[in-house]
Amino acid sequence: MARVYNFSAGPSVLPESVLKKAASQMLDYEGSGQSVMEMSHRSKVYESIIKGCESLLREVMSIPDNYKVLFLQGGASSQFAMLPLNLMNGSGKADFVITGQWANKAYQEAARYGQSNIVASSKDKTFSYIPELDPSSFTSDADYFHICLNNTIYGTRYTSLPETGSVPLVADVSSCVLSQPIDVSRFGVLYAGAQKNMAPAGLTVVIIREDLIGNARDITPTMFNYQTHSDNDSMYNTPPCYSIYICKLVLEWIKNEIGGLEKMKVINEKKASLLYDFLDLSKLFRGTVVKKDRSLMNIPFITGDEELDAKFVKQATAAGFINLKGHRSVGGMRASIYNAMPIEGVEKLVKFMKAFEVENA
Repeated sequence: MARVYNFSAGPSVLPESVLKKAASQMLDYEGSGQSVMEMSHRSKVYESIIKGCESLLREVMSIPDNYKVLFLQGGASSQFAMLPLNLMNGSGKADFVITGQWANKAYQEAARYGQSNIVASSKDKTFSYIPELDPSSFTSDADYFHICLNNTIYGTRYTSLPETGSVPLVADVSSCVLSQPIDVSRFGVLYAGAQKNMAPAGLTVVIIREDLIGNARDITPTMFNYQTHSDNDSMYNTPPCYSIYICKLVLEWIKNEIGGLEKMKVINEKKASLLYDFLDLSKLFRGTVVKKDRSLMNIPFITGDEELDAKFVKQATAAGFINLKGHRSVGGMRASIYNAMPIEGVEKLVKFMKAFEVENA
């Protein structure tokens, strides 16, 4: 059976070589006589998987020694509560830049626990840009400053980081993690739902500076305390074992087949340029994001006619280009071209779009 080109925003496409390796090990992981799905998370065999995954992530992302890597569950959405419960306990204040649905949800959840301040928002233009930030509007004694580094639904990304001084910068990197190098030392916390660039759904990765652990308020549930997971090497309870195993394979793919995050970035820039260059010249399709803020991972576009958009999605699906329908809150189309989307997938999509334009212009 031929594989389709999957442009889903998540769960998303995985590297084909990773899927093949996982398939070859499904019944017998490295001579253990069992699948990773069935082995005890307390076994020596699984210990080598989770520790190997962490070691690779530290190497690939150049994570400093004074940061903990936590493998959790609950999606990035659980972090919207974990962050204020663990960090918002000094001044009881936090700053937020609202650049989309997920940034807003993080703000709304934190507002339940303390004073949440919106320092900037791009809601006025349907989150089609990253707002300019005025440092004088930042809360000087905030416990943290939160951003969503790449906005999956709206297709925007930060190309420069806010200067927050001594206030820890916290970022949701769910849809851009591992797509290019990140200077981890610029952040207090990075967190990501793994189902876009790292692994199947079920795993949440948190990279947190050690001095930010151990400050949870007394009412914090045990499972929502970063200290719990840090003290137990992410093994306080049964972790999402299989997702961590796939994450390890993905990291091996990035390191050994791609050659690291610098090369991954070059590939991702090439893929994005192929689609953006077409959109900029097209007489039928157009992108919806301000050029300087365009995402490398998520590319929304429209024709301006809802019926034509629907026709395009239907015909594209029939042609093997799936999950191109835009998010229900914005409509149109969206091509998510994460790490594992091959260049040929974008090339063929552009070719299909050109043909559709000729037929429908």
